[in-house]
Parts: sequence; C-alpha cells; structure tokens
Amino acid sequence: MHFKPLGDFRLGLGESPVWDERRGLVFLCDIPTGRLLAIRLGEGFVNEWELGGNVCSLGLCESGRLIVSRTRDLILFDPDTGLSETLATIEGELETNRLNDGKVGPDGAFWVGTMDQRAERKPVGALYRIGADGKPVLKKSDLVISNGLSWSPDSRIMYHSDSGGQWIDRHDFDPATGEIGEGTRIATPGEADGRPDGSAVDTEGFYWSSGVSAGCLNRYSPDGRLVGKYALPVPSPTMPCFCGPDLKTMVVTSHRYLPEEKLDANPLCGAVLVAASPFAGTPIYRMKGF
Repeated sequence: MHFKPLGDFRLGLGESPVWDERRGLVFLCDIPTGRLLAIRLGEGFVNEWELGGNVCSLGLCESGRLIVSRTRDLILFDPDTGLSETLATIEGELETNRLNDGKVGPDGAFWVGTMDQRAERKPVGALYRIGADGKPVLKKSDLVISNGLSWSPDSRIMYHSDSGGQWIDRHDFDPATGEIGEGTRIATPGEADGRPDGSAVDTEGFYWSSGVSAGCLNRYSPDGRLVGKYALPVPSPTMPCFCGPDLKTMVVTSHRYLPEEKLDANPLCGAVLVAASPFAGTPIYRMKGF
C-alpha cells in the first residue's frame, strides 16, 4: 500500500474518518481545534465547521445528519444546513476526562468511550452506548484511553482497545440488543509494535489497528495473530477507514503531538493519508432513530 497525503493541510489531532456513501465524502475531525471537516477522495478539502470545544469522534445517522461527540456531550449536526442540537451529556465523569473514539455499531447505536487527559493517566475512563432513546448506557469501565471500536462482518464480534493499557479485546456482540460478552484479550502490542489507536475491519474479518507509536497499520486475525504490518509516512497514525464506492480506498488520519525535532523530520505529521487497498472494508453503519 502506497500512502500519500490527501491535500496539503495538516491537522493537530486528526481522528474518526467516516465514509458517507450518500454524499461521496469523508467526514473527520481535528480534536483540539473543535473542527469537523469534509474531504473528497481525489480532490481533498471540501468544507469545515467549528463546533466548539473538542470534537472527538463522529458517526452517520439514518437521516443524513451526523452524531458528533465533543468534550462531554453528543450533538446531532446537519452538514447541509449547519444546524445542530444537543442529544446527550455524559454525566459522572471526572473533570479531567473527555470523550474519545466513537463509532456507530451494527445495532444502530453510537458507541463512544472516554479517556484521562492528565499527564499521568489512570484507568478512570469508560465506554458508553447511546441508542435510539438518546440515553448513554455504561458498558465498560476502568479504561485509560478507550479506543479501537470495530465490528466483524457478521456483526457478532465487537473489538475494543485501550491505548493506555495497550491491549485489544474481542467481545461477543448481539446486533439486535447491543449486549456484549465478557471479552477476551487477543493482543497486547507495545510501543515498538504500535500502541493500538483507531481501527477498521475488512470483509475477510481482519482487524486493522493504527500503531500510533510505531508509524504503522497492524492487521490482526480475529484471534489476535499479527498477519500484516504496513508502514506509513507518518510516525503517529490515529485511525484507518475504508472508503470509496467499493470500500477499497484506505484513509488514515494522524497527529502532530510530537517533539519539535520529530516534526521537523516528518513533514507529513497531521496529514490525512490515502492509498488503494488490496482489501475491502465492511459497510459503514448508521445510527437508528436520528
């Protein structure tokens, strides 16, 4: 896979790329600047919206709107009109926590986790499910940096990682109810392997994890075997997403939170990368009820 930047813009902390097949656009966010962006494959930047605070993750809704997680709340945003409304607020979290990786699952709910923002991070984060009633339901706790949500092609497995705990778990998943099983730890990648960040799953059932500490994408089998490692032209990739009409274009976001000398040596830090993929991705789900 030969990655190149999609446009000449750079993001501080690019995250959560989502392919919208209706509009033919990729939506993504730049967390610290509070921006939602739209890019077009083969073209680059199309539009942006400042939504305030941190814009942490997003998903598609059945109506065409987007569900967007900000520092502590979730909003519904219409990119056609620019209008937004608050859907829910996450209660009971530490003031030093914020929302992080989120994605719509095959159950039609938005799953989103939190993370500890302090320099010395502790396992005080959680994972929530927001269904058609708009109410956040706690699903997991004791997380450092909740990340890496993805589902198997048959919707029966949910993957979830912790970038701080440096593990990847696999849960049995019921797409009808959104219930998850106890969970099995399938991989514990270290710094040199590529600490797990955002993820995607291909149609063969393999889990793609951004190795945010090692400048790579790691492809794991469902039982956690590393079956492929793809080098990237940035040291800190954050999330892959299969895009395009055939879902065989890989888009990867990245960040610039690096020492100055590393930034000087890596001019593509913060770029959105794109490459043709030998594998197709699973379809993007939409949130039900909104």
